[in-house]
Amino acid sequence: MTRPGGTASRGSTGCLAVDSGGSGLRVVVGTADGRVSARRESAVPVRTGPRGIDADHLMGQLLPLVRSLTAETGVTELRTAAVGAAGLSTLGDGLRAGLPGVLRREFGTRAAVLAADAVTAYTGALGPRAGAVVAAGTGMIAIGTDLSRWRRADGWGHLLGDCGGGAWIGRAGLEAALRAHDGRDGGSSALLSRAEETFGPMPGLPAELYPRPDRPAVLASFAPQVAACADEDRVSAGILRDAARHIADSAAAVCPAEGESVLALTGGLFRLGAPLLGPLDEALARRLPHVGRVPAEGDPLLGAMRIATALATDELTLPADERMLLVVRMDGD
Repeated sequence: MTRPGGTASRGSTGCLAVDSGGSGLRVVVGTADGRVSARRESAVPVRTGPRGIDADHLMGQLLPLVRSLTAETGVTELRTAAVGAAGLSTLGDGLRAGLPGVLRREFGTRAAVLAADAVTAYTGALGPRAGAVVAAGTGMIAIGTDLSRWRRADGWGHLLGDCGGGAWIGRAGLEAALRAHDGRDGGSSALLSRAEETFGPMPGLPAELYPRPDRPAVLASFAPQVAACADEDRVSAGILRDAARHIADSAAAVCPAEGESVLALTGGLFRLGAPLLGPLDEALARRLPHVGRVPAEGDPLLGAMRIATALATDELTLPADERMLLVVRMDGD
């Protein structure tokens, strides 16, 4: 496990861990045995465009952060690097093509792993063992492995999936508010009141929401309001029961079929607490009665650091995959 507070000696080698997600970019430089020497953050999420993840935008943020870290710590060579990025599996071709060479040129990196953020979330939560992880915040993805291959379920974004995630819950809550505003069945006056407090009169909601580039995050920001109403509002409670069912369905789809297996939950969505966790516990008990539940050990940045450290010591046992976990070796000059 990564241990904070380590100090690299001047002129030493180290490793780099990066977590690029919906809330921005987090970067750690550490020692070869996994101790964190220093870290930096950027609150600006990496852009995506017609060609997928904007590799130039990511590198434009990443390189100054890493240069600052190497100057602070005295690390002269980052021998290994692990970069976990949201959208990498489906939108990461440009990043996979360009980033390893930049790391080699700028920091002397000899081996790099480019991983989907679900993989770094998995590794942070469970480490290098078989099992399954549900990572849920604004979105939702389930990922599992038997250490021979990866399986994923959902994580298709707020327009096509992420069922049960924060944006999904928030959107369902706002739909119920609009139904109440219109006088249609399935509406919730409690959610209507909270939506108007948050966004203003309902006729203005489409103009407020649709043009926003951060639309998923705006939708997810309403999820806590749904949870707050769940004790006394049956519509809100029903939304969270449906979310729990979707999450359990995804978890069941990725759990290893053979041998003992464990499941961990990670991500900010689960801070909604009992209104979601209660029905989720019930749904998981029905779908996965044979799977043990364990607490997540850490976050995706810890997962990236674990991968970079294992790569440095030739102990990386997680399955390689062109889309989910790509190992690039750059030993030549």
